[in-house]
Amino acid sequence: MIKFSDRLNNMEESATLAMSRLSRELKQQGKDVISLSLGEPDFATPSFIEDAAIEGMKEGYTKYPPVPGYDDLRQAICDKFQRDNNLHYEINQVVVSTGAKQSIANVVLSIINPGDEVLVPAPYWVSYIEIVKLAGGIPISIPSSIENDYKVTGKQVEEKISNKTKLFIFSTPCNPTGSLYSKEELKELANVFAKYKDIVIISDEIYEHINFSGKHESIAQFPEVYNQTVVVNGLSKAWAMTGWRLGYIGAPKEIAAACTKMQGQFTSGANSIAQRAAIAALRKETSYLKEMISAFKNRRDIVYKGLLEIKGLHVNLPKAAFYFFPDISDLFGKTTPKGQVIQTSNDLSTYILDEVLVALVPGEAFGNPNSIRISYATDEATLTEALRRIKIAIEKLK
Repeated sequence: MIKFSDRLNNMEESATLAMSRLSRELKQQGKDVISLSLGEPDFATPSFIEDAAIEGMKEGYTKYPPVPGYDDLRQAICDKFQRDNNLHYEINQVVVSTGAKQSIANVVLSIINPGDEVLVPAPYWVSYIEIVKLAGGIPISIPSSIENDYKVTGKQVEEKISNKTKLFIFSTPCNPTGSLYSKEELKELANVFAKYKDIVIISDEIYEHINFSGKHESIAQFPEVYNQTVVVNGLSKAWAMTGWRLGYIGAPKEIAAACTKMQGQFTSGANSIAQRAAIAALRKETSYLKEMISAFKNRRDIVYKGLLEIKGLHVNLPKAAFYFFPDISDLFGKTTPKGQVIQTSNDLSTYILDEVLVALVPGEAFGNPNSIRISYATDEATLTEALRRIKIAIEKLK
């Protein structure tokens, strides 16, 4: 009998991928399932990006690429940082990876030793905690609530810093909440970390362009923390390139070199054709995304209106990304038509899937057991039908 490692046994399956898998299984059984679980835009990859990939194949970009990425792609990333974020990076500060998830893993595995502490504001993206645990680190959750739009303050963060703290990781715009840190809020966090130069900040900005309230702000803009900040980004969300698997970092040179070394022993360079396609995306003016962002905003407004009509949900209005993270704690203690008592968000998600065939993701996976995540990265008709079903299911609770 095969005995698996403690490393594997201690790792949780991604809740979003698990719910997506369950949805697919039910669909294969002929069930009319609506999945609002995955954070995957339903838009097609723009044709000019596909054309660049085809051109890359014709030009012979089919051999092993350099581990940190082609130089012209890394330069395009540097240009993007300058144009969109007013951040200056040299090519040797950029590493291209197989998705932003690998970018994050590279940084964590390069910095964290067993017993090191990593501060993670909750709610958090599901993989942060598991990547930290894989490195032997100890995740230290910093709780927040819907009342403050699920954001943490500098004071909250500083209270959790210890002599074992090596890393702080957060996302803005945030998955799973859609929350967005303002320049003033980021400055407050920067002021804290400026006092602790040995703490590295990972700023996950993958949802940068899906923003309904104005300019995106990065914590790396503050000189006092620039040299301890790693900005993570990628092509999946804004450019509808989830399957292309292309992420990247802008980082201090020594961290970029460490990530290149780490990646060299895991995957080597990211897919060569995806890299050629990424150059075209990064060189395109972001005004091209206006139509997609407008569509997401319309969807957000539809979902917000629908959720407000469902008794028992506490809802805020997300300013970015494509998620809602309503508080469902008022429903705890209620009973389903089959007599089951709803005690957790996992109970509610399971009930809604069984009762009306809508797949959501329980908040436990994101470090907040009082909420559920709803992705609105699908069309308006599907969202309207999903909301109708969810309302029916919740109204059946007694």
